[in-house]
Amino acid sequence: MKTRIYTGVLAAALLGLGSCSDYLDMSPTDEVSDKTVWGSLAGAEYAVNYFYHITDYFSPYYDDSDGGQCTAGMTEGLTDMIKYGDTNYSKNHYIPSEMSYGEDAVLTANYVAVYLGNWTEVYEKVRRVNEALSNLYQYATFDQADKTRLEAELRFFRGMLYFDLVKRYKEVIIYDRDLTQIQPNVALSTEEQGWQFVYDDLKFAGDNLPVDKTSNGRVTSGAAYALLCRAMLYAERWPDARDAGKKVIDMELYDLAPTYPEAFTSNGIEAIWEYDYNAANSVYTTWDNLYAPGGDMTADGNAQNGGLATPTQEMVESFELANTGGFPDWTPWHSTTGTDAEPPYAQLEPRFAASVLYNGSQWKGRTIEPFVGGADGWCEWYVEKSANGRTTTGYYLKKLVDESHSFNTIQNGTAPWIDMRYAELLLNYAEACYHTGDVTDANEAVRKVRGRVGLPYTDQSGDNLMAAIRQERKVELMCEGYYYWDMRRWGLSSTAFTGIRRHGLKIERQANGSFVYTYVEVDHKDMNFPTKMYQCPLPSAEIDGNQLVDQYPEWQ
Repeated sequence: MKTRIYTGVLAAALLGLGSCSDYLDMSPTDEVSDKTVWGSLAGAEYAVNYFYHITDYFSPYYDDSDGGQCTAGMTEGLTDMIKYGDTNYSKNHYIPSEMSYGEDAVLTANYVAVYLGNWTEVYEKVRRVNEALSNLYQYATFDQADKTRLEAELRFFRGMLYFDLVKRYKEVIIYDRDLTQIQPNVALSTEEQGWQFVYDDLKFAGDNLPVDKTSNGRVTSGAAYALLCRAMLYAERWPDARDAGKKVIDMELYDLAPTYPEAFTSNGIEAIWEYDYNAANSVYTTWDNLYAPGGDMTADGNAQNGGLATPTQEMVESFELANTGGFPDWTPWHSTTGTDAEPPYAQLEPRFAASVLYNGSQWKGRTIEPFVGGADGWCEWYVEKSANGRTTTGYYLKKLVDESHSFNTIQNGTAPWIDMRYAELLLNYAEACYHTGDVTDANEAVRKVRGRVGLPYTDQSGDNLMAAIRQERKVELMCEGYYYWDMRRWGLSSTAFTGIRRHGLKIERQANGSFVYTYVEVDHKDMNFPTKMYQCPLPSAEIDGNQLVDQYPEWQ
């Protein structure tokens, strides 16, 4: 194998000491060999730093032409949680809606491989991690403890990559640091082998990384065990998920933030692992540009219009009543002829106002106006092609949108992405405990999450306990990239997202200043989740280039 050459900043840093010899140095002065890089601790750590961008790749913030959670916007757009409101044909406009309608003529293997798959992009990252592991073992001359720590960091990232592959594809190709395994023709693993590979990597990382609270520095044992707990839910290896979750809890480093909005602050008590942005270094997110309320275009200079996806009425009705729990009777607002009664927004629990902007919400010193002719505006789905920042549902997303972001100052956003937080860990742990018969700990974890927002909880068992866990996951983790995959791994998508239409409220202001709320469909056809979507199809390039691989039967 040819020696990989590192250039640029790393080379300058390592060669900055120069040479005292008067002899002619024939070594390139702008390149560094693998042996030089990996031979010193400073060089090896610098090389490993490259892989810290992987967390961003899997976040809902990721906005690129390939990879990430879904190239067709947020995966929640394929569910009843949010609605993409524009019918222009592109990834953050009509394509998420088109995918959610699930017609066979549309959901071909190539189409789904492009818009929901990430095979090629993730395997490129796997190859780079394995090259790094190979170089570490071949060239490292520093202390064994540091060598083990860096191996643990790299295996954390490889475990993260393979977790995402197996959750999408089930049967994958497993490569480790033995680079001789990279051949043109390699067979797929079984799903069980894939999950074991993920387990081995993340368990090694958890056992060998430092136990440290810092969520935005080098990866920690807590982050590795939190990811292991999450991954083992998908694998349905409940004891392993429970044990990993308990490891994190017993560290006593993390807790729920005092309030729900504080859960999303950088390196807070709730953050286990996060990705920070820095616009000065051109490390930023376009999340605010895409999802800020449409009125920010005029009021705050948002060049992207915003409001591309908005919460549905179904999602709004998932929030319970504050203090007492339970749900309000939304029947009066299901009227297709309209009602002037004020919806019970003020009665809902705190996560609603922290997650959803509704008619009358305060935002950046102004009042949100998601009504016909309002500053934010309303767009009739499939009748008006371009929403231009207007909502099709009567709502806007507030959660994860940075209210302090002034588009007049800078267009790109820098709010951190909290990839793993303690509330998710508790809900993962609760689900694992439920499946292992530990009803007491499962209930206690759910009670703690609800207690943070002042909701009561009565111990549950059996199906009612699992229903309580699902309810908390939907509301607590709204738009954090879990809901689509949760419903998929539970096997509920083919029924929950088939034969239904999403809804919103069309809001019209009257001459006297009151409002009429009319229940409207925001789909022009039924949603559909065919069972083949429980497994992503292999890309055609892999099938064409690998003689030992065939397309999964569901996609043939």
